[in-house]
Amino acid sequence: MDIAINKIFIETLNRDLLSVVISNSTEKDKIAKIKIRPILIKEELYYQASEYIGDKIFHNNYKKDELLIKLPSWFDGLFRQAEIVTKKGKATILISKKGKATVNYKVSKVTSENNDPKDLKFQSDEQVNNLSHNKKKNYILQEGMPLPFLVDLGVMTKDGLVVKARSDKFKQINRFLEFIEDVLPYLDQDRELTILDFGCGKSYLTFAMYYYLKVLKGYRINVIGLDLKTDVIKQCNILSEKYGYGNLRFLEGDIASYNGSNSVDMVVTLHACDTATDYAIHKAVTWGAQVILSVPCCQHELNKQLKNEALKPIIKYGIVKERMAALITDALRAEILETKGYRVQLLEFIDMEHTPKNILIRAVKRNDTGHEKEAKTDELMKCMEFLGVSPCLQQLFQDEMINEGTDFS
Repeated sequence: MDIAINKIFIETLNRDLLSVVISNSTEKDKIAKIKIRPILIKEELYYQASEYIGDKIFHNNYKKDELLIKLPSWFDGLFRQAEIVTKKGKATILISKKGKATVNYKVSKVTSENNDPKDLKFQSDEQVNNLSHNKKKNYILQEGMPLPFLVDLGVMTKDGLVVKARSDKFKQINRFLEFIEDVLPYLDQDRELTILDFGCGKSYLTFAMYYYLKVLKGYRINVIGLDLKTDVIKQCNILSEKYGYGNLRFLEGDIASYNGSNSVDMVVTLHACDTATDYAIHKAVTWGAQVILSVPCCQHELNKQLKNEALKPIIKYGIVKERMAALITDALRAEILETKGYRVQLLEFIDMEHTPKNILIRAVKRNDTGHEKEAKTDELMKCMEFLGVSPCLQQLFQDEMINEGTDFS
């Protein structure tokens, strides 16, 4: 590691530090970036390093000496850029392909009157709070900014404060918007997009999605929410009209029989029960949807099918078999989508403490070669044969192929 990098970290790792972002990874598929911030643990100064690996973030806390020892593993060929922000200024590190580091430091025009790093008593309450271990999360939808749909749905007060009993729902909404934020590069902003939300219910997330894409991001969108409950659909349409959301409408209907659109850009299905999720995913693929976001619920189908002599000693326990079947159901859905030309991730939607139904299937359309699809299909078929299962989603696609093959009109 270049000696200049070690020197700048020795100088800036103190209580004047605000943040560090290490980026420009040479192995983005393994680790994209690292963020570092100072925290107080039992009144002792540590540095929390958040490593962004794949779809997860791993947090580790280091003392100054421990962090300095860790630096070479990050800067010897892995990362080529870093930004260090302190109360006194900002340092930028750029590393050439040959490993030579260039450090530029810009002194801030405004500095704190109390720069003594030895005593926290000289810092303001805000500065002390910024070092606390449980730092306030920077949500996409901020508390203190009242949004009419969140007020009417009982998540916020008229002053923009989050209702305590609805704090989990507020976190869930923001987490969902983060997933949408990640797929924005796959949504064409130069034309109107059609988005379908199957099983929208009271539509907390539907309204939030519309507001985020239309108002905050400026996308031209046409959003349709679909649900079986007449009273819910009526109320959602009243609210949509009230807010002036002209391109957001709600329809009463069933996922399996809906035929109101010929082309859809994004399909959302949250907590559709059992095979309703399969029908929604099948519809999405048939339409050629660029993005699919699905949080399945009540995966009962494979629990009745799962049969394997090798697994018999463990699946004889009902609760184990039920949970295994649920996980297998979603994993197979992901693999089936892979065979249909999608890049798929299984992500944690919300913490397990809130609900066990917390897996989100996020699929983005890609262009695979026929050979790649064929190999994935062979692997999938072997896996299903081993487990003794035939998922609804697979059957829907097989029936579709049979119908296409026998259509002589």
